[in-house]
Amino acid sequence: MKIEHIAVWVKDLDASSDFYERFLGGKGGSLYSNPKKAFASRFISFDSGARIELMTRTDKTETPPQNSLGYAHIAFSVGSAREVDRITAYMKEHGVFVESQPRYTGDGYYESVVSDPDGNQVEITE
Repeated sequence: MKIEHIAVWVKDLDASSDFYERFLGGKGGSLYSNPKKAFASRFISFDSGARIELMTRTDKTETPPQNSLGYAHIAFSVGSAREVDRITAYMKEHGVFVESQPRYTGDGYYESVVSDPDGNQVEITE
């Protein structure tokens, strides 16, 4: 068994697609649209086989509070501490909000934490 994909509600499919493609190496699929339900989505695929489904719908406008239960973040392994540093700096230079600079955590991960265009936390790990 494996996780097939995760799905994330977003406000702007193009902005979110650009984030995951430009900064994390994803490849955007074609746009799916269902005007009857005011719904649209696009899959972002990664070389590892992982996929994210970015979804939008006109009645989805509120984000859950940061202290709510549910999914907390998605993590991308980039292979080394040096890559964590490089990617985090590149993101910051291009206006991505860096919530936590690269560091070793108490459980031994070397990571940074950034926000995608909708404020979802994304960990960049070695």
